[in-house]
Order: sequence, then structure tokens, then C-alpha cells
Amino acid sequence: MIIIETVVDSLEHRISKLLHKFEVLKQTNSRLSADLSKSQEENDRLSKAVSEWEDKYETLKLANSILGSDENKKETKLKINVLIRELDYCIAQLSE
Repeated sequence: MIIIETVVDSLEHRISKLLHKFEVLKQTNSRLSADLSKSQEENDRLSKAVSEWEDKYETLKLANSILGSDENKKETKLKINVLIRELDYCIAQLSE
């Protein structure tokens, strides 16, 4: 009988340890999930900022080309041609 009590006590102790470890891991998981969520939000915010700066850079390159800069002239002409084609398409759609 004493052996059974010892085994039961040992099992209770092990189960108690496992439950404690489980709670600790649950808390750690919760904290890591929150950290991941914050990091993803920050990453999204920074990605949007980079995208905005890239757009501004492209606009600035286009403006410099229009103002007479020899750099990117070909690219500017192509961009203008694309815009003209889009305008022609819109006019054709409106005239139908």
C-alpha cells in the first residue's frame, strides 16, 4: 500500500510540474504572439512608408526629366506616351 501511495504522490508531483510548465509556456506563447503582432504592424507601416518614398522618388525623377535634366529622358518620354495612350482610351470610351 505504501508503494501505491508513493507512486501516486510521485505522479501528482509530476502532474503539478507539468501543469506549471504548461502555464509558463502559455504565458510565453501569449507574449510572443503579442510581440509578433506588433512586429507585423511595424513591418506593414514601414512597408507603406517605403512605398510612399519610392513613389515620391519616381515623381521627382519625372519632374527632373521634364525640367530639362538629361537623365531619365527616355523613361520620361515613355511615361508620357503611356499617359497619352490612357487619355486616348478614356476619350474613346467616353465617345462611345
